[in-house]
Amino acid sequence: MKHEPSEPIALNVAARETREMNPVALLTPTYGRDLELCTLLCESVDRHVTSFSKHYLLVPDADLSLFSHFESERREVIPASRFLPHWLRPLPRVIQRKRRQYWWSFRTKPVSGWHVQQYLKIAATMSLPYERYCILDSDIVFFRDFDLSQFQFPNPIPLFGLPNEVVATQPRHSRWVETSHELLGLPVPPLPASDFIGHIIFWDRQTTAAMVAQIEAVTNLHWIEALCRTREFSEYMLYGYFVQNNARFSGVHRLTSSTQCVSYWEQLKLNKDELNELLRGANKDDVAFSIASFSGTPVQTIRAAIKEHEAPRAPQASLKQTARLGALC
Repeated sequence: MKHEPSEPIALNVAARETREMNPVALLTPTYGRDLELCTLLCESVDRHVTSFSKHYLLVPDADLSLFSHFESERREVIPASRFLPHWLRPLPRVIQRKRRQYWWSFRTKPVSGWHVQQYLKIAATMSLPYERYCILDSDIVFFRDFDLSQFQFPNPIPLFGLPNEVVATQPRHSRWVETSHELLGLPVPPLPASDFIGHIIFWDRQTTAAMVAQIEAVTNLHWIEALCRTREFSEYMLYGYFVQNNARFSGVHRLTSSTQCVSYWEQLKLNKDELNELLRGANKDDVAFSIASFSGTPVQTIRAAIKEHEAPRAPQASLKQTARLGALC
C-alpha cells in the first residue's frame, strides 16, 4: 500500500504574523525524571537568554502536572500526544525497562522515551509557528548571556558539524551514519565521517519538513513509522546529513564546529570545585554547559557552582544600577 505523504502544515493568521517577525523559539523535550534539571535550564534561560519568542517544553502526557508551573507568557508546556500519531501510544508506567518508559504500536516494536524525544523535536519544529528553533536538552545550563537575534530568519542558521569525527571504534555513531543515509536514500560514506551531534542545536522549519518528505519518499512510510522501524538513528545526524547533501538547504546554513556549550560526558560524579574548574576552562564564546545526567552529579552541586560562578557579576550589576539611578536624580 502506497504511503500518502504527511500533509503540509497549515499556518494560521497568528503563525503567518509570527513568520514575519521571525524570532527564534526554544524547544526542550523533557520528562518527569529530569524535572530538577529542567528547572535549572528554565531558570538559566530566564537569566541569560534574550531575543527568543517562546520556550516550548514537550512532555509525556502523564507528566503534564509536574511541569504545569513552568507555564508563563514566554513558556508553554505541550503534551507529547499533540505531535505523535494516534497509533503510537505510551505503555503504562508500571511496564518499564531500566526505568525507561516505552511507547507501543501494532506497526513496530516498542520504542523508548529516548526515541520519542527525537520524534518530538522533528514534529514540533514542523508544526509550531516559527521558522527557526534552538533545541535545548534538559541538562543544559546557561552561565553567560546569549542573544538569539543573530540567528533569526533570514540570517544563515548555524549547522554544528565535526568532519571526520566518527570512526569505526564508535559503533553507535557509525551505525547512526549508516541509518541516516539509508533513510535519506543516500550512499553510505566511508569512515571517518562527519558528526552532527551536540548541544544548543539550531533547526530550520522548512529544512526539517523537506527532510521528512525525503524520508517518506525513500521509505514509503510515515516518517515516524520509518524511524520506529529503524530504531538506531540520531535526529541530529539525519538533519546534518540531509543539509550536507542538499544544495538548496546548505545555502541557508553556516557550518560551525562550536555549539558554545561546555560538555561533560564522563561517568564520574563532579563536585562543586571540579564543576567550577570546568567553567573556568570555558572558551570566551561558550555560553552554557551540559553535565551528562548519567554522571550522577547532584543538581544541588550544579546549582551551588552556578551561584559561585555568577557571584562576581553581582557587584558590577549593582554598580551599574546605582549609576543609572544617580543619573536620574
